[in-house]
Order: sequence, then C-alpha cells, then structure tokens
Amino acid sequence: MAAWDLSVTVEDLGLDAPPVTISVASDLHIGGVILKLVEKTQIKQDWSDHALWWEQKQRWLLRTAWTLEKYGIHADAKLVFMPQHKPLRLGLPNGITLRLRVCFSNPVFQTVMGICRMLNIRHPEELSLLRPIEEKKKKKDKNLAPEIYDLTEVPLSSVSRPCLYNGMPAHFADSPEMEAIYKMLSVTQPPPAPEVIAKQYRPASVVDKAHINGRWLDSSRCLLQQGIQENDKLWLRFKYYSTYDMDPKYDAVRLTQLYEQARWAILLEDIDCTEEEMMLFGALQYHISKVAQSEPQIMSNNPAMDDLDSALQSLEVKMEGEGSSASDLLENMTAPELTDYLKIFRPKRLTLKGYKQYWFKFQDTSISYFKSKEESIGEPIQMINLKGCEVAPDVNVAAQKFLIRLLIPAPEGMNEVYLRCENEQQYAQWMAGCRLASKGKTLADSSFQSEIQSIRSFLAMQKTNSSSSSANASEESINTHSLVSPRYHKKYKPKQLTPRILDAYQNVAQLSLTDALMRFLQIWQALPDFGLSYVVVRLSLKFHLKLLRVDSVPVNTSKTKIHCNKVIIKHLTSNILLLCVMNVINLSTA
Repeated sequence: MAAWDLSVTVEDLGLDAPPVTISVASDLHIGGVILKLVEKTQIKQDWSDHALWWEQKQRWLLRTAWTLEKYGIHADAKLVFMPQHKPLRLGLPNGITLRLRVCFSNPVFQTVMGICRMLNIRHPEELSLLRPIEEKKKKKDKNLAPEIYDLTEVPLSSVSRPCLYNGMPAHFADSPEMEAIYKMLSVTQPPPAPEVIAKQYRPASVVDKAHINGRWLDSSRCLLQQGIQENDKLWLRFKYYSTYDMDPKYDAVRLTQLYEQARWAILLEDIDCTEEEMMLFGALQYHISKVAQSEPQIMSNNPAMDDLDSALQSLEVKMEGEGSSASDLLENMTAPELTDYLKIFRPKRLTLKGYKQYWFKFQDTSISYFKSKEESIGEPIQMINLKGCEVAPDVNVAAQKFLIRLLIPAPEGMNEVYLRCENEQQYAQWMAGCRLASKGKTLADSSFQSEIQSIRSFLAMQKTNSSSSSANASEESINTHSLVSPRYHKKYKPKQLTPRILDAYQNVAQLSLTDALMRFLQIWQALPDFGLSYVVVRLSLKFHLKLLRVDSVPVNTSKTKIHCNKVIIKHLTSNILLLCVMNVINLSTA
C-alpha cells in the first residue's frame, strides 16, 4: 500500500514543539505508529503509559493491534501522543483537596475504582466524580487558596484491596507526612466555622438542586472525552446511598467521608429536617467532635492481635448467648440493686399531672415499686420490664427538675411512664440503670459506673450553662453556628439553641465515636427526602399533553429511559422544561 505522512503531536516535547511527522501506510497497526514516534523523538524514557488520542473523534486509540485503516485514520487526523495517567485535583467531602494521578483513558467508573484503592475506600461503586460549582472569587479571597496535599508520587496498584500496614495502606506509612494525610482522611474534622458555612453554595430552589445533579460525570466515558484536562478540579462524592457492609475496622475513610457528606447536606439545607432532628444532628456533631479530639483512633500495630481480639469478642458473644443456668444464677446472686423512694406518674387522658411517691427497687432489667419500704418484702404493686424500652431525659438543673421518661412496649402500643428523682446523684444512678436495662444489661455491667459519670458530667455542663457568670464560656465551648443550619441562626439566638442542643446531647453522650457516626447516618437516611434527586429534562409539547392525563409515565430521552413519579411544570413553551422528582438509576446518562 502507498505510504503517506501522518502528523502527531507529542506532549512530552512541550506545547510549542511542532508535530512529529512520520511515514505510515494504512495497514500499519497502532503499535507500529507508537514505535516510529518513539524512535523519531530520540528521548529515552518509559513510554509504557503513553497512548494516542484522536482529537476529532474524541477517543483513545488503545487497541494497538488495530490498523490505521480499521480505525479510519487518514492524513488529516489530529493525533496526540500523551500519557494516560495525569495529575488531578480531587475535592473530598470533608473539604480536603488532594492532588493525585488518575487514569484519563479508562471510563470514569474504573477511574473511581483506582482512586478508591489508593484512598482505602471499599465499594467504589457508591461514589462518582462531580464537576465543582463555580465559586465567585472576591478580591479579598485571591490569596486564600486552599491547601492541596500531593499524592502524585503514590504508585498505582491494581490490587482490589491494598495491603494494610499499621492500620493503613502501605503507601501512607512511608513518611510522617503521609500518615498525617491519612489521618485527615479517616478522622472526622472539627465543625466548620460559620464563615466557611456562609461561603458554601446553597441551592435556593429545586431547580438549583437539579442543575447540581447535572454536573455528574458520565460513568461510561473517560475524563478526556468529557473535557477534563490535567490539574482540573473534581469532587469525589457518594452518588448512590445504598451503603452496605459497613465495617468500622476496614471502612474508616469510607465512614468518615460519608458522615462529612451527610453533615454538609444538613448544614447547607440540601435535605429538609424538623427542628428536633436538627437539634439532634447538632448534638451528634458536638459529641463526635468532642470524642474524636479526646480519644483519637488508635491504629493497631499487630494484625495478629486484631484477629485475636475479634476471636475473643466472638467467643464472648457466643457464650453470652449460650449462658448456662449456673452462670445466670451466679449473676443474679451478685448483681447489685438500687432501692430508694421515687415519684411516679402514668399519664392518662383528662387527668392532671400528679406524682405519687413509692418505694422502688431496681433489679436485673426490671423496676418494681411498693407502697413503702416495709412492704418491699411482699408482692410489688407493679413490675416494669425495661428491656427494649425507650429512655428519654427531661432535666432542668436550675429548676431542680430531674425526670426520666420511659416508653415501654405493650400489645396496645407504647405505655408512657415518668419517674421523678429528688437530686442529681439519685437521677444519675437511676438514669444509668434505665439506659443499661433498655439494652438488656444489668447493674453488674462494667459500663454502669462510666454511664453514671457521663450523666454527671452532662448535669455539670448544664449547670455551668445555666449560670449567668459562665454563659459566655459555654457559648464558646458549644458554637451553635457550626452545628445547625443558617436558617436556625436567624430564628433563634445562641442562648436559645445551646440548652436545646444540650438536652439532645444527653441522649447521645454515652455513644462511642463509631456508634455516634452510625447513629448520625441512620437518622440522615431516615429523613423523608433522603435518596430523592432532582433532574431537569426537556419534553415536547405533544408529550406534555399526555403528562396532564396520567400521573406516572415513562420519559424517553436520547440516552436512557426515566420513570417520572412527580412532575412540576416550569415553562409552558414548545420545549417545556420539566422538573422531575425521581430515584435516578444513573444521573450521568440522564
């Protein structure tokens, strides 16, 4: 076949370098073209990561055995010879920006898999890449560029699960700087400052939310095909919220980043919630930040000891489930009891709130009460089993109000019972016992004393907050502007928000860091608007008339078929802009 000239731009020669012209034939394969290019440049380096990019067709020529004729390449084709892996700035949910090498030739789905392998995030199918929102830069903020942590020297691995060393991937254990970066990825960050929250973009309407979802990259196309260039910035976010197999031992980064994304969704009002839920979210954020600072995560140095600990825990759980009658009898004989005079109230319809005093006895997971201490030898008036009940506090230290609200499951519904204590010491003991009993634990459990100390510390904090002399110090320790969304800053003053957050904090103060993170995610996933995404689609006028007759119809777009559940008319023109609320299977193709 006749030979002809093919011009190829070699990126390694520089932007101003002229294209390299080589003589080829139509039956020459892509591998031969690359070989001729390397020989003509006379540059000795590793070319294994380089490939040809066809600009007019917006495609990579990765099949080196295919000929130029099979690809349809002629003399007018503009080819670029460049590396497939290039640096990219990646913004994580916790606000940290990383600079790392990613693959520009593979589909985005495979690129995300490589990123997750590097960051030790399991189940990369839950995440995807998102184009960032253009931020309006002010003159004062020109010099305030975010710090970027460089990971471009980290070698890429094809192993699905990286080898852990000292509780982290081996490439993060090379230096103290890399260990510090991994700690920022796996440990929750302190609550953001109010100024940082105010600068963040908040969607003003569902139309804005729909345009944000339109920024997701197509998972089936590569980065270069979607206009992403070297050193561009993208966001790594959880796109599909059906999380499963969450193991805190192996998912430290995954759990932390999911919590950070959920926290920003609450603070920026991306998802609606009630005032009570917002106060609980604020209390959980305060508790998580407090525990993360006081009890940093300790990474194990010995994997064998981790396996031994897990085996011992499994054995302990198994023996508890198969507990013999002798061990149960011994526990009943040695378990301590709580006895004291308390007041009880069982609310009924059309009755005043009157408390009656009885002699109470707390044994195992049940509460019994008698008319007096002398009659406690006989049969009780009633025995209440607290296993599985809900325990809620109702405390006001300044007013000397110490109430324990119990919601006890019953066949006809939930029975409500109030217990009134006389002082802080009595309240701390009985509240700790009720919390343990609701989890099926007795007073002999080792966590009983720590539970009492946690309740006492909360009472001391509320007492400090109620005193006028230390009100300013309390507001500094609990920055309400960093814990709730801006809407509540305008509605309430910090002095009004602080006691409400502290009341909700008492219910979560005993949780560990992992349990608090999981509790935050569970409440977030239980919100009514969780999992709903907004997408803008365009439909014809003829199709709009059909929509007015039926409630739910399939919408045919150029690339996918979407099922609309609710449709809101935005503009009634020849091309009608409709806002569809749907559970999207793939936002990138929508």
